Amino acid sequence: MVSVFKFKNKVSEYDVTIFQTPNYRDEKGYRAVYRLLVEAKNHEQALYETFRTFNIPDAMPDDYDARYLGTGDIVLIDEGKRGQTYYQLQPGGWVKINRIHVR
Repeated sequence: MVSVFKFKNKVSEYDVTIFQTPNYRDEKGYRAVYRLLVEAKNHEQALYETFRTFNIPDAMPDDYDARYLGTGDIVLIDEGKRGQTYYQLQPGGWVKINRIHVR
């Protein structure tokens, strides 16, 4: 018998891009500051891993020169043909948002 749930726990590689404004809490002027691949089971785990990586100094990549992730920052998860999803960090956690204007 084959389980219908066998793919739910599959780990995928997500193409993640972090967008920040030049100054913390600005509402305009987002720019891409870093792009990486994150292994995760779903978007929620990918966001958790991204937040963890960029808020723990020892976990940050050596070539990362932007600030810590904070309220207002945006993460794009690009799944190629499956589409792109934007999330913004808000006081209550990550919230799915519509497309952003990037300079």
